[in-house]
This record gives sequence, C-alpha cells and structure tokens, in this order.
Amino acid sequence: MDFGLVLQTDPPASQVVSLMKRGERNGFRYGWTFDSAVLWQEPFVIYSQILANTQRMHVGPMVTNPGTRTWEVTASTFATLNDMYGNRTVCGIGRGDSAMRVAGRAPNTLARLGEAIDVIRDLAEGREAQVDGNPIRIPWITDGKLPVWMAAYGPKALALAGQKADGFILQLADLYLTEWMVKAVRQAAVEAGRDPDAITICVAAPAYVGDDLAHARDQCRWFGGMVGNHVADLVSRYGEHSSMVPEELTEYIKSRHGYDYSHHGRAGNPSTDFVPDEIVDRFCLLGPAEAHIEKLRALQALGVDQFALYDMHDAREATIDAYGSDVIPSFR
Repeated sequence: MDFGLVLQTDPPASQVVSLMKRGERNGFRYGWTFDSAVLWQEPFVIYSQILANTQRMHVGPMVTNPGTRTWEVTASTFATLNDMYGNRTVCGIGRGDSAMRVAGRAPNTLARLGEAIDVIRDLAEGREAQVDGNPIRIPWITDGKLPVWMAAYGPKALALAGQKADGFILQLADLYLTEWMVKAVRQAAVEAGRDPDAITICVAAPAYVGDDLAHARDQCRWFGGMVGNHVADLVSRYGEHSSMVPEELTEYIKSRHGYDYSHHGRAGNPSTDFVPDEIVDRFCLLGPAEAHIEKLRALQALGVDQFALYDMHDAREATIDAYGSDVIPSFR
C-alpha cells in the first residue's frame, strides 16, 4: 500500500513544503493538496517547490475541477511540472465543491467532468484534443504522462470513474462503503471493456494517532461535514431512501442545516455539529497506531492501493512521524 499526505495550502507556503518534505522522509510517496483558489493559496505554484525539495514524491490536487481553469491551462500546468521534475504529478479531479460554490458557481456536471478527464489527459500527454470544438495540441510535450484520478460518491459518478479514470478517489474510510463503491467502479470498468484491476484505488481520510479518542474525534469531525456536502447533493438527486445510495452514507445528514465554507476543512468547524461520533469513527482513522494498522489492512483487503492522510488538526507533525515510525513500515 502507498501512502499520501493531504494538506491545505494555507500560508505560509514554506510550511506546506516543509510538511511535505517531512512526509517524504517518513515514507509518504504522494503529496496532495486542496484546490480552492479563494479559500487557500494557489496549489500549482506550491507544487513546483514541493517537487524541487523532494526526490520521489508525486504531487497533485485532491481535487481540482473542470471549471476553475480552462482545460488547456490545467493540462499545460501539469505538463510543465512534469517536464521540469520528471512526470511526478497526478491529476485528482471532481465536480468541484468549495472551489465552485465559494465563487458563486454550481459544481460541474458529470458530462462536463467526463469530457474534461479525456481532454486534460490527452493534452498533457501530447495528444490532440477538442477544446470547445477546436482541435488543440500542445507541441512542446514529447514524453508527458498524467494519470487522472476521479473523486466520486454517487452511482453515476462511480460509473464515470470506472469508465474513464486511471484512479478512483474515495474521501472516507468506512469499510462497508469502501467495499460498495469499489465494486461499483470496477463493475463499470468491466462494462466499459476496461481492466478493473488497472484502476488505482485511493482512500482519503483524516488520521489522528493517540489514545484520547474524544479529542481526536473533535479534531476530525470537520471531515463528516465536508463529506456531508456531497451526500446532501446525492440526497437531493436521488431522495432520502433511494436504493441507489446506501443509507449508511445518507442517514447521518438528517440534522444538517447548511454549511459555512469559511471554516471548510478545519478543526472546530461549527457547521459540523450534526456529525455524530459514530460517523467520525467510521470515516476516519483514530486511536493508537495498532488501530490504524488494523483498519488499513482491512482497507487493503478491499482493494485499496493508497491511503491518503488528511493532516488538518493540532498534531500534524506528530501524526506524520507516527505513521513514519509505526504504521507505514508495516506495509513495506
């Protein structure tokens, strides 16, 4: 199993770079960041410094979207980083939650997302693609490589990931839901004539190593609120008790009353008081290192190839170091 480190690009950017360097020293092979231009600093600028200050780490957004930047700009940015640092980027992409909504726009449609996946990958790897009806090729790209991993929860999005993406990003670590969603992605891949085992499966969730479970839950409760934004979209689309979406995912948002993006992804987010302890325990990895290893082995048995650790709490360095000393070696 690979391990990734997920950070917000809060200033100063030097601290983000420093944490990624610490992550690589501790065995993390992937460095991910949020991508929401209003809420945080521009990640692609910071990626250049992360790549310059690491030797093996691959970097990318978790996740970008097809609406914030034009597709040729996104492709050229990835390709430039790859040309400078040797094909060490991954394009994590989704419909767009905070990046679009904070700017007053609706998330992208799945149809637009599916088209963008193909176009961005083709352009970044030097092939011609149609952009707004015009054939475009970036002529200076000669040996580009850009895996595109798609974030998804709902049945139509899971099917799209199986049909088009090189990897699937699931932003929660619940065992039942992971099994259900991985099966859906792989089944869609089979139906599309693709090799289901060729799709990389990445589970992303907060992790907090320590014995004080009450404190760890409070530090990670924000994640249930973030996931709840996507779940609310699913409930709106499919209904409260739809057979299309498991109630294990939708039940907990019944007491949800709106969401304030000014606290997005932060410990102590007041918009997440509806998230019960049970959901925090199911969606996150908490407790001593042994508990993390046990849950990660269960996720690995379900086909998970990478665990990406959201590190947004009051023990960021300690968690990185604990994974490096006690968790990651168990999977090498």
